Amino acid sequence: MAEQTSNPRGTHTSDGGPASISDVTSSSPKKSSVGLHGIAESARYSLAEMGPRRSLLTLLSVNHVDGFDCPSCAWGDPEPGHRKTAEFCENGAKAVAWEATRKRVDAAFFAEHSIADLRERDGHWLEAQGRLTQPMYLAPGATHYAPLTWDDALTRVADSLRGLGDPNRAVFYTSGRTSNEAAFLYQLLARRLGTNNLPDCSNLCHESSGAALAETLGVGKGLISYGDITDHADLIIIVGQNPGTCHPRMLTALEEAKQRGARIIAANPLPEAGFGRFHNPQTARGLVGPGTKLADRYLPVRVNGDLALFAGLNRALLDQEDARPGSALDHDFIDRYCDGFEEAAAAWRTLDWARIETLSGLSRRRIESCAADVLAADSVIVCWAMGLTQHRNAVATIREIVNFLLLRGNIGRPGAGPAPIRGHSNVQGDRTMGIWEKMPDAFLDKLRGEFGFDPPRAHGLDTVDSIRAMRDGGIDVFIGLGGNFAAATPDTEVTEAALANCALTVHVATKLNRSHLCHGTEALLLPCLGRTERDEQASGEQFVTVEDTMAMVHASRGRLRPGTQHLRSEVAIIADLGHALFGDELGWRAMRDDYAVIRRHIEHVVPGFHAFEQRVQQPGGFMLPRGPRDSRTFPTETGKARFTVNAPTATEVPPGHLLLTTVRSHDQFNTTIYGLDDRYRGIKGGRRVVFLNRDDLRGLHLRDGDLVDLISVNPDGERRAPGFRAVRYPTPRGCAAAYYPETNVLVALDATAEISNTPATKSILIRVERASATARRS
Repeated sequence: MAEQTSNPRGTHTSDGGPASISDVTSSSPKKSSVGLHGIAESARYSLAEMGPRRSLLTLLSVNHVDGFDCPSCAWGDPEPGHRKTAEFCENGAKAVAWEATRKRVDAAFFAEHSIADLRERDGHWLEAQGRLTQPMYLAPGATHYAPLTWDDALTRVADSLRGLGDPNRAVFYTSGRTSNEAAFLYQLLARRLGTNNLPDCSNLCHESSGAALAETLGVGKGLISYGDITDHADLIIIVGQNPGTCHPRMLTALEEAKQRGARIIAANPLPEAGFGRFHNPQTARGLVGPGTKLADRYLPVRVNGDLALFAGLNRALLDQEDARPGSALDHDFIDRYCDGFEEAAAAWRTLDWARIETLSGLSRRRIESCAADVLAADSVIVCWAMGLTQHRNAVATIREIVNFLLLRGNIGRPGAGPAPIRGHSNVQGDRTMGIWEKMPDAFLDKLRGEFGFDPPRAHGLDTVDSIRAMRDGGIDVFIGLGGNFAAATPDTEVTEAALANCALTVHVATKLNRSHLCHGTEALLLPCLGRTERDEQASGEQFVTVEDTMAMVHASRGRLRPGTQHLRSEVAIIADLGHALFGDELGWRAMRDDYAVIRRHIEHVVPGFHAFEQRVQQPGGFMLPRGPRDSRTFPTETGKARFTVNAPTATEVPPGHLLLTTVRSHDQFNTTIYGLDDRYRGIKGGRRVVFLNRDDLRGLHLRDGDLVDLISVNPDGERRAPGFRAVRYPTPRGCAAAYYPETNVLVALDATAEISNTPATKSILIRVERASATARRS
């Protein structure tokens, strides 16, 4: 691909100035991952943000039993005796450096920069300025945040909550980086106030997984362990996931599986570098040798074609069984542990292969070849991420994956099962701790027994419904425990206006971000400790716990001195607010002073946490029980694993339109942008690019490098994202891709997945037009 340039409207260079045409270049995408370049990038970013000493102190503690859990993804860890000295990836190193930076955003910074000034900066610039240092307050009508004391800040929040005529006029949002201890206190605070309005980032990512798995298997989380991948699986199918960028440490586990003889199938609309050769930076073969080719088979599935792919696989397995009884299906497992098989089988037999091919973008022959790999494997794991969960039919797609696993008994044995790969490092733990607007009565009964008050029973608001309620004037107070709500959510203009419609917005955060500038009539910024920092309370140094994507619960202990004397832990902030609101009736101060007190409460309320304090201090922690995995028990409505009927569907794409999926760049974690390059996809110097198939470019009378606008087509009208550079890329015809959060503006608030209400940010119907004159001039 020839190198081209463009001018991305609305992006900024690191100093905040507008980017020029020459700032964005593209070249051919990479076909291998990590290697020496990954080491160099990790070192460069870490040294620039932390310096040599802090870099060594932090990076050598990441993901070790006496250190802290990586603040980025939720990928699991090897057994303690098998961890490397450098047990982190490039993006993990950047996440640590981003948090442990020596840069500071203090009162002088806010005196210099007005809200209006900061709104002109992009998210990358805002977060690159450094750590928040003290509580800040934006008074009604004020143009600048100004400092105030912790006592004044917490009093303002408590007075606002206490003054609500209805506790359901408050929303308590949570980021997935919050510890188990903080999450448990947070849900306790909200429910003691009288509301279940506990939206969190799970609503935006794996809510579809939880809904599908809970319905079909009875447990709304994955059923595999780290060792299932490295030691047991014969076949690993990775679908709707880009491990090389989003979960890079997963590549090491996949390499171990490959060296053992496992096969890997990757299905994704974009051919990602992580599916090619992996140059493991901790082995000689990886650094100077050829590396390890990970994917044995790559399937360029259409955007939202995954349901059709798995329906086709299931049809192919059933055809094989019909032709040769006993050759393809595990009837003993199906008869003993499942229901609904006959109805599902009848539906598969009526599937039209031509429709499957059209919806999936894959030929029948290609799908049947994959089915042959499945038949040759005794144990199969299916891994997925947001490429599956953020579509209108996401829950149906994941139910069809469960069908696929049930057909050959790939539940409840080593090396087999569903594996939704979580993003934030404790997003799964937050849900386990009760951060959910629809917690079951059994949990609420335990909470009542432990604390002596009756929690509210009416379901609360999830993330999308919270935005609707704020938009419509139904919410007065928004509190965000971490995260970047305005950047993570859909329909950007609507969401920002919704936040501005609140009387008070409160953000507990480590760094300045876009959400802090989308404020209510009053606003507070409450700076907290990061995962890397020591947490000293009255009883001494504390540790917190997290749950990874494989249901392992382990301790995390920060090593750095806190960035300033004014920082408080999330636990302390929540406990002090609870005391300000309710006095000490629930023991808020005791829980603040000694986190072991919180863990004793968790032990009494949350299933699977018996002897919590003792077990979590064992090296590596402990695994939570999951009945389908442990004993093939299925706590569903029928007490069995459930086959379901899921008719293959996909978004209809009219002539002249494309289906856009949103992706991360390699220099990004969720909404946090570490840099403006995407090394693996060949992009340098900017993010407002759209990846288009060669034939689609030709059909639209565009060339690689042209400046275009993206217009989404929704039932309630169109939305425009101007000034994107068109990049020729090997996507399936009719499919496009672009980075979020820049494209969140295109996602209608009402465009959500059935059942889960997750924003459908991975299948956006768009038109592509030549950029407006305004965009071209910028």
